[in-house]
Amino acid sequence: MSHDLTGKRVLVVGASGGIGRSTAEAFARAGARVVAAGRPGTSLDDAAQASDGEAAGLDFTDDAAVEAFFVVREPFDHVVVTAASTKTGPVGALSLADAQASMDSKFFGAYRVARSAKIHDGGSLTFLSGFLSTRPSATSVLQGAINAALEALARGLALERAPVRVNTVSPGLIDTPLYAGMSSGGRQAMFEGAAKRLPARRVGRPEDIAQAILFVATNPYVTGTTVTVDGGGTIA
Repeated sequence: MSHDLTGKRVLVVGASGGIGRSTAEAFARAGARVVAAGRPGTSLDDAAQASDGEAAGLDFTDDAAVEAFFVVREPFDHVVVTAASTKTGPVGALSLADAQASMDSKFFGAYRVARSAKIHDGGSLTFLSGFLSTRPSATSVLQGAINAALEALARGLALERAPVRVNTVSPGLIDTPLYAGMSSGGRQAMFEGAAKRLPARRVGRPEDIAQAILFVATNPYVTGTTVTVDGGGTIA
């Protein structure tokens, strides 16, 4: 399915990450004018350049910074939030400070954007959650809870912000720079093991998620829903 977004203004928060960058590039290929927002640095500049867009430094954990960012911007047609920084580990071992910081980043970061973003009627707001919301893990309980909260937030906002459409895309295991800290052998073994267990017989790539984000952003009849892109991980 082709998408013509010529002249549309799109904000991607978290564009310096693997999924964020792929999303910015996907919108740019569809003709959109992209603002790549996130932590200032080379990765953000590269993402903006790759999407022929504007790099905009934004700390979405800072209430005042988020509000100020949107005050000086014209309304967007589509806003996507892919940024997050969360800690993993069992509830009993994860400090409350780390747990609160994780919630403040992934959930309240999206919440801050949602409450301040100016979006044209008929436009869209899209969050990124994760399949742990429906397929919990004993070692990632917090992540599952945050993801489920984001999905519930999107459903409620779809009512509050209508006719702006609000949706969530829920990825499974995706090969992104998030795993760059692992040894190449360890990373390959993890991905190969996961691929054998998944019905799709491979792990995801950032462009798989970007494609789903583009779909929910541009389909005028999709709102208040979660699209899972996990290679069958939820059912495996």
